[in-house]
Amino acid sequence: MEIIRSLQNAQIKSAIKLRDRRGRMQQQRTVIDGLREIRRALQAGFPIETMFVLPEAISGPETAFFEEILADTDDISILHVTHEVMEKLAFGQRVEGAVAVAKFPEKKLSDIVLPECPLVVVIEQVEKPGNVGAILRTMDAVGADLLISADGRTDLFNPNAIRASLGTIFSMPVVDATSEETIAFLQNNQFQIYAARVDGSVPYTTVDMKPATALVLGSEAHGLSDKWHQAGIVNIHLPMQGIADSLNVSTTAAVLLYESLRQRR
Repeated sequence: MEIIRSLQNAQIKSAIKLRDRRGRMQQQRTVIDGLREIRRALQAGFPIETMFVLPEAISGPETAFFEEILADTDDISILHVTHEVMEKLAFGQRVEGAVAVAKFPEKKLSDIVLPECPLVVVIEQVEKPGNVGAILRTMDAVGADLLISADGRTDLFNPNAIRASLGTIFSMPVVDATSEETIAFLQNNQFQIYAARVDGSVPYTTVDMKPATALVLGSEAHGLSDKWHQAGIVNIHLPMQGIADSLNVSTTAAVLLYESLRQRR
């Protein structure tokens, strides 16, 4: 099999551009690092188009899965590369033997079909992809049903978000929308909406999260916008006993999600 050796190869240059948000938006694609993350994407039916592989670097518990994929796949373009090329493609020189390129899934709020009594998380204007990934990892752990990024300031399929989620981003629907679209969707579907605010008047342990519930969290720096000050939206808070007035947004999400799980069990 031909091996790509040059960093000037057109497909390599195109994939490297996916490290940058502008490149991802232009190509409507993202790059997936890591054997576990790629396996979870494939198992979830995520639209992977191309996989760059360095077979001798593939090892550990994922080896058998990737040997099977490399031996028998018609849907994905498999391209072998040198170690130098893989180092350029991989996240932070995280050379695990495979990097994949996938299309963004075309999904809108109107496409979402939810189960009975769904649990949804809304993150408004969250900027750090690591926080997005950590929230998704907790959502997967508690069995949440949907993540909505409202007026998002990072793309959901940022490679850092994928990595921080450990590939759990592929296990549930994730959707970008405006805050206005999100509020209308939640109200039209009769969700209980709980907005986490530093100055929220209701302790989070006193609200009922068993019916259809949306947990809404704001940006790391500014919290939620005034768009969420509406009738029917309950402002909740977590008790803070020290000098800090709030937790990291992913930690807040974890506390609320596990409270919802406790109630629902």
